[in-house]
Amino acid sequence: MTSYITIFDYLGVALFAATGALTASRRQLDILGFVFLATLTGVGGGTVRDLILDVPVFWVQQHAYLIVCIVTATGVYFTAPLLESRYKVLLWLDAVALSVYAVAGAQKGFQITGSPVIAILTGAMTGTLGGILRDVLAGEANAVTRKEIYITATVLGAATFVTLRMLGVPVLIDALLGGCVAFAARAGAILFGWTLPAYRARAGRPTDQP
Repeated sequence: MTSYITIFDYLGVALFAATGALTASRRQLDILGFVFLATLTGVGGGTVRDLILDVPVFWVQQHAYLIVCIVTATGVYFTAPLLESRYKVLLWLDAVALSVYAVAGAQKGFQITGSPVIAILTGAMTGTLGGILRDVLAGEANAVTRKEIYITATVLGAATFVTLRMLGVPVLIDALLGGCVAFAARAGAILFGWTLPAYRARAGRPTDQP
């Protein structure tokens, strides 16, 4: 089980790091800017998760995660010009990354606390906070301000994973199905503009009414 989740964890870090580096390419930053945004995006969500769970931060214990971010950022720095549409690539890489990280974050939350609610929350945080930090620093619309489904995708993926774990389904199947649910929800938002009903402001009640 641990080996499967570790693979998902490294994959999530690499994919999110790639989205951070692609954002740096859109902003025409230097190589250190690539590395910084890639690292922040790659480990940001997991760092907050570990701090909340009060466990050692994963990349402090395993420096290989930082190496993955640096190598990914360097690779994107030299290959980004070859991509026809970096924004489209960014969107789809981000969709895959949040799906993978939602599962890895949910597993860690469930393993540490045994609580399905906490596991879903840690899955959502792990899958979204890195991307939010990336977008805020880059001055782009982030997941909180976008109307399309983003955070909801991670919640659905994490909830699917946790539900299957509690039913005793093998962890690899849990992870794959949870990731697929999250990706499907996010892909629907990208392709079809799926959204949840938004709050509509209403006129206030006249002050002369009791």
